[in-house]
Amino acid sequence: MLKINENYLKLQASYLFSDIARRVADFQAKHPDREVIKLGIGDVTRALPPACIEAFHRAVDEMADDATFRGYGPEQGYGFLRQAIAEHDFQARGAEISADEIFVSDGAKCDTGNIQELFSTDARVAIPDPVYPVYLDTNVMAGRTGGFRDGRYQGIVYLDSTRENDYVPALPDEPVDLIYLCFPNNPTGSTISRDQLATWVDFARDQKALILFDAAYEAFIRDETLPHSIFEIPGAREVAIEFRSFSKNAGFTGTRCAYTVVPKECTAWDSAGNRQAVHPLWNRRHCTKFNGVSYPVQRAAEAVYSPEGQAQTRELVDYYLRNADHIAAAVKELGFTFVGGANSPYIWIWGDRDSWDFFDLLLDRAGVVCTPGAGFGKCGQGYIRLSAFNSHDNVVRAMERIRGALA
Repeated sequence: MLKINENYLKLQASYLFSDIARRVADFQAKHPDREVIKLGIGDVTRALPPACIEAFHRAVDEMADDATFRGYGPEQGYGFLRQAIAEHDFQARGAEISADEIFVSDGAKCDTGNIQELFSTDARVAIPDPVYPVYLDTNVMAGRTGGFRDGRYQGIVYLDSTRENDYVPALPDEPVDLIYLCFPNNPTGSTISRDQLATWVDFARDQKALILFDAAYEAFIRDETLPHSIFEIPGAREVAIEFRSFSKNAGFTGTRCAYTVVPKECTAWDSAGNRQAVHPLWNRRHCTKFNGVSYPVQRAAEAVYSPEGQAQTRELVDYYLRNADHIAAAVKELGFTFVGGANSPYIWIWGDRDSWDFFDLLLDRAGVVCTPGAGFGKCGQGYIRLSAFNSHDNVVRAMERIRGALA
């Protein structure tokens, strides 16, 4: 008799964004004549940068010629892209990252979900609350948690991110092995200072723990006192893995390209207490379970680092930041307490009511889709998240509708 992995039965309801999509589809079926503006899921809306499109076309033309055709590429990514990433995203900021420490993939979501496979099922995991659901759900699937009680899984160390701590969690007061951090944060839009991040690195070194640092939104940082990478912090190479994506800065949500950085000094321990390098473990996992990102997509990603590509991607990010600024100004005018909207595409709003009730109110009265904070964890209850990823005209109209709905 074949048995299932019963850890999947612990998962609560459906995946957050699937649940939102279902509710929106139900609403549209009942109100086919009403336009819905989506400021919920963090999907971009503007076209790929011209430099990326041109590189994409050139690479497709190469694939059409026997002399330049390419079949399977290196699972870790082509050298031209890995080298460009190392030089522009890290070495230019004083972070010692080499090309062979970079693993190109089809998404930060996949990597942040898959990385936990490298570690023992009895690892003590610390996860922020609220949090991007993938961090938590993949550890539930792996069997690192107990049952779900009072809005939380037993066995997880939750790091509360609240107004009281400016949405930057305090260090845990108990031993942990694996720590998830995300800054600029999804969903709150909060940022972390260099000193605060250094405190986490020191803690991980003291605890012999590992930080999984999600920097998917680092391109939105405009305050240059803030760190873009955890590897700007001394000592982080031994205790951190970083995840990045081309989805938000260059609009690759539909073409899929991201990367993970695993320094060679990064270590964990085996059951006998011996240090084991994580880099070769991730390399083995990557080679066994992943066939690599397509050559045209990687050439398009490489073009992000050309002078034209850098200017065009910055303009894209600035466009969404202007949207975020408009949302933040409207939310402030309405009298809500919020965080985000600066150095981040997300605005995290305290609604002083049930999150799903607030979601339904905005959908029903304004035809605007938000993301209910309760879907991100117990500390998200009472909040909603608005996303700046839409056209500016839609953002303006959405905020006008919200003003009308809440007047």
